Amino acid sequence: MRQQSGWQLAGAGPESYERHNVMAFMQTAQDLVTLAALRPGERVLDVACGTGVLARLAAKAVGPTGKVAGADLNEGMLGVARTQAEPHEGPSIEWHAYDAAALALPDGAFDVALCQWGLEFFADRLRGLREIARVLVPGGRLVLRVWRALDRQPFYVGLLNALERHLGEVAGAPIRAAFTLADPHELRTLVTGAGFARVHIRITTNLLRFPSLERYVLGYLAATPVAARVASMDESSRTAMVREVAEALHAYVDDDGLAAPIETHAVVAHT
Repeated sequence: MRQQSGWQLAGAGPESYERHNVMAFMQTAQDLVTLAALRPGERVLDVACGTGVLARLAAKAVGPTGKVAGADLNEGMLGVARTQAEPHEGPSIEWHAYDAAALALPDGAFDVALCQWGLEFFADRLRGLREIARVLVPGGRLVLRVWRALDRQPFYVGLLNALERHLGEVAGAPIRAAFTLADPHELRTLVTGAGFARVHIRITTNLLRFPSLERYVLGYLAATPVAARVASMDESSRTAMVREVAEALHAYVDDDGLAAPIETHAVVAHT
């Protein structure tokens, strides 16, 4: 029986994730793949792959002689991943509906594992990391990203303040869970405890970019576990909530739209 992660999407949630979050965080995704320093012919596993943006970027990097697979617990996210165009110069991507804690893959099947904003939601973080270590070759690389503390993320502070004002603290709980692995000491202990060595953690800063702040707020919320509650709000309350977020974030809007800084910890470790 699969363990459920803390972030499950249904209905139109995966499509909204691809349409809004992939665009908003494209530079962040590209930066993580660059940090992985992928080489032609390498075999890459994207764990908690969502709709597959890292896997698609990795396929371009490893080229036709490489191998790329994506694993995610959420069937809806994988369904969207399978509909996205793959890089014609890269390998066909394999998509697997696997729990990170039970990867039905052979030992030593991959050279590199990527994981962006997934570890926070593993039902069993240590077991999931040990599984990732198992499927990597000796000397293989783990490259992952987790959020720094909530108070370092102006977009999420503004969003949660408005969301919880209208729908109560319970509504914000799934989003707040994303920031529960912000302590670098805890993160390092977790990764080394799973058997990884040469663990290198760096603070990274990127911009959350989207052409319309108001459109992104609703698109983002549609791709969260609180989507149904937001959809059930009357229109005036929903409009007021979005307006409150916009007012809180007015300093992070330029002529290109929303440009809010985000801070994360990027980790490179080796088996």
